[in-house]
Amino acid sequence: MSEVIALIFDFDDTLAPDSTSGFLEHIGVDTQKFWSVNVNDRIASGWNPVPAYLYEMIQLPQTLNQIPITQSALQAWGQQLPLHNGVESFFDRLRTQVRAVHPQVQIEFYLISSGIGDVVRHTTIAHHFTQIWASEFAYNDKNEIDFPKRIVSFTDKTRYLFQIQKGIIGPTFDSKPFEVNRKVAEERLRIPFDQMVFVGDGYTDIPCFSLVRQSGGFAFGVWDPKHRDKRSRAWGFIEDGRVSNLNQARYDDDAELYQWLEEAVTSLAGRIAVKSRMYRG
Repeated sequence: MSEVIALIFDFDDTLAPDSTSGFLEHIGVDTQKFWSVNVNDRIASGWNPVPAYLYEMIQLPQTLNQIPITQSALQAWGQQLPLHNGVESFFDRLRTQVRAVHPQVQIEFYLISSGIGDVVRHTTIAHHFTQIWASEFAYNDKNEIDFPKRIVSFTDKTRYLFQIQKGIIGPTFDSKPFEVNRKVAEERLRIPFDQMVFVGDGYTDIPCFSLVRQSGGFAFGVWDPKHRDKRSRAWGFIEDGRVSNLNQARYDDDAELYQWLEEAVTSLAGRIAVKSRMYRG
């Protein structure tokens, strides 16, 4: 009987403003042109949006006379990246709340992002996550981005939900991509889908929204309050029945999103506690 809840987050626009756009602006790139011309042109010719933006970042030195992007520069940006209100203290607050109500139930945090791993792994909140999965670059001998090493997009994200479900987590499995296909008996699942909460903001999150919600977990859609134009996109998730709720991406104590997440995890913890007592007879 699993006594663990998984709270799983997207990153960009969910926990922080778009980290890739922020980085590109930081190094002097016209982000409006980068996304609406360079990346959109590739999408129009059949590219998947995530490899399209990763490829365009690699091409920046040729197209814009730009200094090549290095791993060190991405990591440094992660360290100074701004986060949404309340995010830094959110994890400890929620852990404390669950522990106070149902001390036998654990809560673990995961991050599944189409953003860049070397950025998100160097943020001030990275240590709170049991595991982070994100898009990755390979680097040349000058430490410059060279080729996409991992692409996380759309249904790719659901693969990591299955890894969480089966307990295929930790560095041991980084070089074992086919382990996720291993069959696991239902009673041996580490964290069933109905003990998961997924929080995201964008189109790449839709498969995760659907899988978690249809399996009895909770899915929350968010929108960045500093970009109200994104609210209408997020509203579509409500209209399509993809999410349980929709809120501004704020995580301070009096924020509606925080309060809903607190209700969700304490409700799941109560459900788990009851099952656990029945299981033990």
